[in-house]
Amino acid sequence: MFKQLGIVGTGVMGIGIAQLAVLSKIDVQLYDVNDTLLRRSTVRINANLRKMVNSGKISTEELQASMERIRTRTSLPDLGNCDFIIESVIEDIRVKKDIFKHLDSCTKSSAILASTTSSLSITSIGAQTRNPERIAGIHFFNPLDTSTLVEVVKGFKTNTETIDKIIEFVFLLAKTPIVVKDTPGFIVNRVSQPLFSEALRLLGENVATVEQIDRIAKNIGSFSGGPFELMDLMGIDTTLAEMQYLYEQSYGEPRLRPNPILKQMTETGWLGKKAKKGFYTYDEPSS
Repeated sequence: MFKQLGIVGTGVMGIGIAQLAVLSKIDVQLYDVNDTLLRRSTVRINANLRKMVNSGKISTEELQASMERIRTRTSLPDLGNCDFIIESVIEDIRVKKDIFKHLDSCTKSSAILASTTSSLSITSIGAQTRNPERIAGIHFFNPLDTSTLVEVVKGFKTNTETIDKIIEFVFLLAKTPIVVKDTPGFIVNRVSQPLFSEALRLLGENVATVEQIDRIAKNIGSFSGGPFELMDLMGIDTTLAEMQYLYEQSYGEPRLRPNPILKQMTETGWLGKKAKKGFYTYDEPSS
């Protein structure tokens, strides 16, 4: 199993994966572009673990041991000794390709590189590297602490050994892996995007309110969260990027056209829970 896990990006997902890893006794090297972002992320992880102590889920000693497993980095080459590196940055394929190109040049050839992308092509990302066989997707879902499913995405050139090691890692985090093909949106987003689109249409046509639509989805569909709650949790900007990508990859399929409400909210800065304002208003940003 992996001895050193590198995580690129300290957004909601990056922080959440780091927290899961250290609780599973895995050493983590956390990368971001500056110390300010890294300090903010470690403070957030500490606060999350403190809540777990207060609720009796872990001990104070486990909190301390977990925090000691985290090292912060501001240079990608500093991740060179990692066995497994997970990229968790914005849902922009150009940014991700650039990161993988740099990681390919500064990591050992045996290291596995994975992206948390929720919809982008793993094959395309892996094409930037010399060894695409070691590139895969590892798509977690929010809320990370309660969601158990993880999509493990096999690119066209990803080898079986890479997939097997990622599956082992997912099990170690007490999650359930499902191996999926590298197709736009994979499985879960292909199913969820039509739900989001229809919910947005109902809202835009003043058929029902945000609260009504969410309540119906949870009561009738047995979802853990309504479509607007889920979009807030994922990030409005991320949801918009996913919808735009699926729309483009479908060659302009009308039913997949992104709703203008998401574009307006993104431009306004109402990005969901992480910004304290989305379809709902929050007291604090997501952890």
